[in-house]
Amino acid sequence: MLIVAGHLVVDPAERDGYVAGCAQVVELARAAEGCLDFSIAADVLDPGRVNVYERWTAEEPLLAFRGSGPAEGQQAQILDADVKRYTISAVGDP
Repeated sequence: MLIVAGHLVVDPAERDGYVAGCAQVVELARAAEGCLDFSIAADVLDPGRVNVYERWTAEEPLLAFRGSGPAEGQQAQILDADVKRYTISAVGDP
């Protein structure tokens, strides 16, 4: 299993529009084979932060969905990013 998690930094004045513009990406990801969860959400404390969380069954479906990355317009809005991919070897209940 893979988890992709972290955050993006966008202009605080543009954040809500950026998140709204990601709705179709979230919808497509959640429908993609191998996607267990996918979320892009505004942070509740930092007005320029967008939190990212993805959970995938394996690398192949993640790469198939990812393609060339964010659309050019979305990419241009990202001022900074700290998103990492984690390979999970075991999963258990809390």
